[in-house]
Amino acid sequence: MSDAVIRVVVADDQPLVRAGLTTMIGAEPDLEVVAAVADGRAAVDAARSLAADVVCMDIRMPGTDGITATAELCGPDVADPIPVLVITTFDVDDYLFGALEAGASGFLLKDAEPETVVDAVRAVAGGHGTLDNSLTRRVVAEMVTRRRTQPVVAARATDLLTPRELDILLLLAQGMSNDEVARTLVVETSTVKSHLARMLPKLGVKSRLQAVVWAYQNGVVEVDG
Repeated sequence: MSDAVIRVVVADDQPLVRAGLTTMIGAEPDLEVVAAVADGRAAVDAARSLAADVVCMDIRMPGTDGITATAELCGPDVADPIPVLVITTFDVDDYLFGALEAGASGFLLKDAEPETVVDAVRAVAGGHGTLDNSLTRRVVAEMVTRRRTQPVVAARATDLLTPRELDILLLLAQGMSNDEVARTLVVETSTVKSHLARMLPKLGVKSRLQAVVWAYQNGVVEVDG
């Protein structure tokens, strides 16, 4: 990713949504929309050819849908993944979960505030998953019920993680950023990032968001209610 400008591809089949996201993101000095397209195939092609840092992806699009495109951009077997931020209407269904399984780093609602969207683009481009607060509990609860992400590979995180890694996982499950985790544990942010880099492969996941879902699936964190 460029140190100066984050290169973004916007993919949405609704012209008004596509134009709105393009204008919103492009107004930020550190963000640049390098392509705005109407389907998943065009999103993949543009992201690869234009060296995008992140793709803002709708799920339901004609032709190649957002799930298929996400898998091509950042799926488990992709050697050079490009992060995907799914921006969708609220619909807890197989489309949403399929995108997470395909490797998406974050989810937002289309009615999210502009500052939330641009902050999420920065976060996902920087390797940090994000999930709209209003989606978190319901999405995680549904994911746990369906068990549709990574297979359960251990009964408890303590089977796989060091005590410090477990501390970090529990704080991530509370929705904390790397900086907030670092302040809570009184360590440097770089230390948190190092632990994350070692933790994710142990859990068989590729993003912070998937690590949190893993924690709920394995009973490390309980879903309230």
